[in-house]
Amino acid sequence: KRCLDLVLSSILLMLFSPAMLLIAIAIKVDTRGPVLFRQTRIGKEGEAFKVNKFRTMVPNAESMTEELMRDSSDPDWLNIEDDPRITRVGSFLRRTSLDELPQLWNVLVGEMSLVGPRPLSERDALMLTGRQRHRADLAPGITGRWQILGRTSIPFQEMVEIDYGYVTGWSLWLDVRTLLETLPVVFSRRGAN
Repeated sequence: KRCLDLVLSSILLMLFSPAMLLIAIAIKVDTRGPVLFRQTRIGKEGEAFKVNKFRTMVPNAESMTEELMRDSSDPDWLNIEDDPRITRVGSFLRRTSLDELPQLWNVLVGEMSLVGPRPLSERDALMLTGRQRHRADLAPGITGRWQILGRTSIPFQEMVEIDYGYVTGWSLWLDVRTLLETLPVVFSRRGAN
């Protein structure tokens, strides 16, 4: 698994570096604030790390989360139709999943994997109980079974069960299959928000 991560993340970082530079410029032209969004997430065996993504929201987006939870379609995490925090460039990046590209660095340094459970925020990780905590037996991934099956259209608790099933049934073939199945999901923009 780690060998696959190292080889593919290195190749993908080289291939996408020109696009990543253009994305960084577009973000800076569109709004003030940093190019990258870095947030503490919970990784393998409960270790905290900073996930890297292209910033898709206004700089003070985190402070608006609790207020927006009133309108969320899922009581366990923020899921709203028209999130007012998302920028113009950010909307495009989210629809195309290009905001995820900086996570290739997280994979390269071993904090994440190409395929794995969704990396949860500290707040979301605190909601896990019992066997659900076993989802942290493997490193979180840029993509995974949850992303393939529907992303944000799947409620939080169901996502946790999907990730638990992935961890307990992990195989290298499952990772390869998931990577191949990710491509049509990204191109169709299914479940992207």
